[in-house]
Amino acid sequence: MIGAAPMSDVFVATDFRRRDARDKLRGRTRYTIDRYLPGMLHAAVLRASVPSGRIVRLDVSKAARMPGVRAVVTAADAPGKIGIGIADHPLFASDLIRYDGEPLAAIAADTLIQAKAALAAIDVEVEPLPTVLTMAEALAPEAPLVHPDWREHEILFAGGAREGNVAWEATVVRGDVDAAFARPDAVIVDSAFRVGRQNHVAFEPRAVVASYEDGRFHIEASTQAPWTVRNATARLLGVPASQVRVTVPPVGGGFGLKFDVAIEPFAALLARASGRPVRLVNSREEEMLTCLFRENAEIRIRSAVTLEGEIVAREAVVLMDCGAYGGEQVFLTTMTAHTLGGNYRLGSVRLVSRAVYTNTAPNGAFRCCNGVYNTFALERHTDEIAARIGMDPLAFRRRNVLGDGNLGATGQVFEGDVLGPMLDRMDTMRVAAAKSPGRADGRLYGRATTVGTWFVFVGPSAATVNMNADGTATLVTSGVEIGSGSMMQGLPQIVAATLGVGPEDVIVRAADTDAAGYDVGIGGGRTTVALGAASLAAAQEVRKKLLRVASEMIEAAPDDLVMRNGRIEIAGAPGSGCSIAEVATLAQAQTGPVSGTGAFTRGGVPAMPGCVTGHFIDAIDIPVFAVHDCEVAVDRETGHVEVLSYHVVQEATPCTRRLRSARMGECVRIASKPTACHWRSMSCRSRRACTKAHRRWDRSARKALARCRS
Repeated sequence: MIGAAPMSDVFVATDFRRRDARDKLRGRTRYTIDRYLPGMLHAAVLRASVPSGRIVRLDVSKAARMPGVRAVVTAADAPGKIGIGIADHPLFASDLIRYDGEPLAAIAADTLIQAKAALAAIDVEVEPLPTVLTMAEALAPEAPLVHPDWREHEILFAGGAREGNVAWEATVVRGDVDAAFARPDAVIVDSAFRVGRQNHVAFEPRAVVASYEDGRFHIEASTQAPWTVRNATARLLGVPASQVRVTVPPVGGGFGLKFDVAIEPFAALLARASGRPVRLVNSREEEMLTCLFRENAEIRIRSAVTLEGEIVAREAVVLMDCGAYGGEQVFLTTMTAHTLGGNYRLGSVRLVSRAVYTNTAPNGAFRCCNGVYNTFALERHTDEIAARIGMDPLAFRRRNVLGDGNLGATGQVFEGDVLGPMLDRMDTMRVAAAKSPGRADGRLYGRATTVGTWFVFVGPSAATVNMNADGTATLVTSGVEIGSGSMMQGLPQIVAATLGVGPEDVIVRAADTDAAGYDVGIGGGRTTVALGAASLAAAQEVRKKLLRVASEMIEAAPDDLVMRNGRIEIAGAPGSGCSIAEVATLAQAQTGPVSGTGAFTRGGVPAMPGCVTGHFIDAIDIPVFAVHDCEVAVDRETGHVEVLSYHVVQEATPCTRRLRSARMGECVRIASKPTACHWRSMSCRSRRACTKAHRRWDRSARKALARCRS
């Protein structure tokens, strides 16, 4: 296959300075919140001040006549509803108010002061209704329904159980759970936990600048998911998605907060109504009041365990407060099975996860989502099991962690013995670590070793690589840099290594839904995997095209050529070829600009048929494991906590689990490389002879390297 080598022979990764660091450190980076356009208006949103009520009157006529006001929009201007699994979320409340802070109207004016003054002029009358502020209240018999019309919501994804204030229920049932709990040799351990909400507090709040021109919306937004903003805005406004373009300036922190649509449609509506660009930025108060927290949750876990330490059955019920609308929590019901059932071998399993409506602000994604509190609950429960049966907690974990060929909670078969060796490595690290100071100071001392699992959320991604005539490459994706470095560091290295140029010669274009293909969004550890694979495929296509042109220029077969240091040369013959810029220039003149496209998604790993209901992901494509160990000292009087030691064993290569340790020493010694040829002074016959010698060596070297890498 011409040019099929996935990476250049020069390097696969390098260490180089972050290209966005200098301007960020000097305060020069212009985030969405810093954007200003000529003639731009400023927007403000009127929000409900009660958690539940019926709108009796909403009169905006006086507000529309206030000084500086250019546009007023309400529910009548946004007919659609959005959601995950179910379309239950309108842009504005139109009849019922379901949470304190729900939008009722939005205004654009010449200044923000004028916009806020106009909000105060809106005449609103609300009839208070009974509220359910907690999940216990929401699930009580005869509880008021947050969505009395829940049966009428459009179903976007079939399978989840729904009724009343239960927005979504996902279940896993594998084996005879009741029989396992009834075994006479089983010890029953029951644990319950409760966690509260968390706010991301990204230093840049939700911000958007929108304009409307030639029948299309252009939204500049601080978001992790430009295609989600595009599609959700179109659905809410009742327009084709092709009428919405989303571009993303540098993002001032995401953490999952910006993985969904939020205030962008308000600005888009006002831009269309006013005919001028509109800026809308959440105040910190609005962020804290309304903006997609990590949900509060209640977790109950029961396990049936033998005295020898075998987990013969586990059941769990997780209640997740999704707030007034389903949102991300509907999807996250899926993750309970993988976080509560993804670490240990389990006999029979019954796991239930429910997203529950309450009259509170909607919740959303937040760093590892429900994996954080589910892992906390599971590991506390694991320690309680070990104490109950009198077994060392680390020994109990080592006995039960998933290994090669074991079943996960949903029946997927795990490959590779990963967690066992990780626990062994942690043992070694603990023994080698310095001993803690003396414990005669009156403080309380504690130590815990925990096992955790999460996953790489793959999903569809697309990339385009354009080769420029000056030898640089432009990478076009819908990816967004949110601080991890994947977009600014990781992807350029992948493209550069494939094309034999330096990472600094790869230009990363800002996300633009008009220029780049679809992408699920940045989050779940997927950027380097999904966008990286798409970028690699695009770069490989460019590589093939360049090598075809270069083979004619150099009079050598494409398989005999290498791309490195900005040049295309015969393998083993430095100086024998020409620069990539020369090849790109000639290719552009002969056949047109050189570009390549790539796409990536995963079809999904199979689960056991019939045991999963209401799940968006039945099994995990790329699970990732970790083992953490921490020792602390706590002052009895002040509560001050001192971390005495912290060790981490992290699985860094989840995609290569099939490697066996015996393969690591199989690299063979490669025969001596042919002497470098003085290419420019050689005749055609000599060139062909030299080429054959280098070709033989190159092929043997490739085979040897392939054995090492495989």
